[in-house]
Amino acid sequence: MSRPAWHAFVVLLRPRRVREHLARLVAAGVVSTAPNLWQIELGVLRMWHRVLFRSDTIGTCSDPVRPTWRARFLRFRPLRFPFLVAAKAIAPLDNSGLVQGSRRLTNHLLTAHHDAAQFAYDLEILKGTAGALEAARAAAASVVDGSHPRAEYLRDLCVFTGYHERLLAALDDAIAGRPLVPAAQRDDPDISFAAFVRWCAAQPKTPRATFAAWRGGLFPVPIDARSDA
Repeated sequence: MSRPAWHAFVVLLRPRRVREHLARLVAAGVVSTAPNLWQIELGVLRMWHRVLFRSDTIGTCSDPVRPTWRARFLRFRPLRFPFLVAAKAIAPLDNSGLVQGSRRLTNHLLTAHHDAAQFAYDLEILKGTAGALEAARAAAASVVDGSHPRAEYLRDLCVFTGYHERLLAALDDAIAGRPLVPAAQRDDPDISFAAFVRWCAAQPKTPRATFAAWRGGLFPVPIDARSDA
């Protein structure tokens, strides 16, 4: 297997781990094929564009804020950020989610707010690890029933009323094999990991090909143009 290019270490942090994780997800049937590392890099750069220019799609919700002083304080995203970092709720430099193990992803789901169907991305990745969904469900259930030692803090850190109940319902859907996203969002790379993989697989396979496509006005390639995932 070829050594990853230098830029893969900058964008993906641990490209060999990303490649191995993708291979496991293919073997588990979560996705049907793995894009190459350059294509995943393009997907991560797309996510960075979202963070910088579409940040209103991250960590927001139309549901009411929990009526506690802590949740009201944490509803302001800049104030929430250091608490999320301290709780290891987010890995700001791993925008693919493929560097993290199942325990870290579960912690992320429990501690960082996901709006509507945005649970799907991480739940699809968890499907690739035997028992991970069930472990995540047990953890979410312990927050909902109050037996988790940090239940109230986790509820406040996620800010919005009913968050962990929705997470628990989404985990039940994932375990039962029910759809995690509405049909209209099936191809949204912001929502679905499978859609993210399809988007990456549709992109040019090398930096040179990407530059040529960009110069020709053909980049980024639409998700359904050359998808093989």
